[in-house]
Amino acid sequence: MCIFCAAVPATAAVGANLNAKQRATRQAAEKEGVEPPAEKPIAKATVGVIILLTVSSVVYHTIISPIWKI
Repeated sequence: MCIFCAAVPATAAVGANLNAKQRATRQAAEKEGVEPPAEKPIAKATVGVIILLTVSSVVYHTIISPIWKI
């Protein structure tokens, strides 16, 4: 498996974990009556990185990898 293909599920797992931690922090702050920290666009950033990795993987498997097999 190439590095791009391996990085897609790893990125999704890290993004999901960070998003869950952010939600838990915000919920805990709301329960305590404290102003919750500003929400960061973790889900959108994760989707953007996954799209970039997918495009990179397609380019690698269709253009770069066949050149190396010559």
